Amino acid sequence: VKAAYDFPKTSIPSSANVLIVGGGIAGTSIAYHFAKAGWKDVYLLEQNKISSGTTWHSAGQVGQLRSSAAQTKVNKASTELYARLHQETGHDAGWVNCGGLQLASTKERMLQLERMASMANVYGVDATVISPEQCLKYWPMLRTDDLFGGVDLSGDGRVLPGACTVSLAKGAEQGGVKIIEEIEVTELLYDEIENSQKRITGVKTNQGDIKSTWVIMAGNMWMRQLGLKAGIDIPVYPCEHHYVITKPIEGVTRNSPCTRDPDAGVYFRSLDDGGLKLGAFKKRSKPWQIADQVPSDFAYDLLQPDWPDFKEPFGDHMHRLKGITRDHVVKFVNGPEAFTPDNNFILGPPPLTEGLFIAGGWNSAGIACAGGAGKYAVEWIENGGMTIDLTSVDIRRFI
Repeated sequence: VKAAYDFPKTSIPSSANVLIVGGGIAGTSIAYHFAKAGWKDVYLLEQNKISSGTTWHSAGQVGQLRSSAAQTKVNKASTELYARLHQETGHDAGWVNCGGLQLASTKERMLQLERMASMANVYGVDATVISPEQCLKYWPMLRTDDLFGGVDLSGDGRVLPGACTVSLAKGAEQGGVKIIEEIEVTELLYDEIENSQKRITGVKTNQGDIKSTWVIMAGNMWMRQLGLKAGIDIPVYPCEHHYVITKPIEGVTRNSPCTRDPDAGVYFRSLDDGGLKLGAFKKRSKPWQIADQVPSDFAYDLLQPDWPDFKEPFGDHMHRLKGITRDHVVKFVNGPEAFTPDNNFILGPPPLTEGLFIAGGWNSAGIACAGGAGKYAVEWIENGGMTIDLTSVDIRRFI
């Protein structure tokens, strides 16, 4: 859903303390947390409108359970942030504390979920292992005869991606961050220093150069091409990500939990009208074939529906949710998203650089991760190093 909000016009500065490039969920979260930390002279630059690009068409799920303790802590921070945004900024982020459910259709997955739930509880995430029969209370149409159980996550929820992003941007603005829309960053400015290192000194835009102490790249699938121009390799690439929307289904309520069946690679969640959003992470990714140049004017665009590519995942949905058929589908959403080689997002300063920090490659989990990632990114920059163990998402893992 597109978010409509007009930010005040701001003149282009010649210099700044911090430049945040990208006005999606990640860039606005980082801007919000810089404001909360009391940083001054911070500007956010967005080439189109706040929440355009890969954010607006997100599924909007906010799940806390991740494969590492630190990533679980990051996502828990996201839920805490989104839950307070409306009251704090005056702009409704669409937060619904509907809960979450992770399903296990193999013994091995059940063992993994049990371990992850134990770890999550240590960090204050309410994660309860439940039986297949107990899963039925959330989804009456759920097929359970091939399930081994699940994990109930009462603190999970969902947001309206566009509205949540605008709410973060408003919070940043209220804390002194300047928001500039419709300004395209075309290159990084840098000085070569000793031992092949680069000191990033600002950005070149279609409206002039801006010098800065820090550049935060949060442009997701646009980051790679900017990095390559400066000889910096940011390992992200856009792939197609599919979900479909159904008409209202009997037994589905707006408080039905966001549910994942990782063995099948599918997820499903309710809509406010009782419909469903059915999505998938396919066994074989489908790259968006654009070489290394994502169009700068790709803002509120989608790609063509691809039912043949979605055939297997949709079959898994029809298996897991009894009675769901193609006739229930009213819309096919195919939006590109930035993926990384190992399915973990990217955070931190690239090797051999100073003054540059990367946040992106969300693997279609940007809404869930970016709220908390913004908090820990600002802490990392302020402290000159990680404040929790984020090695699993550190960009330097790809050296």
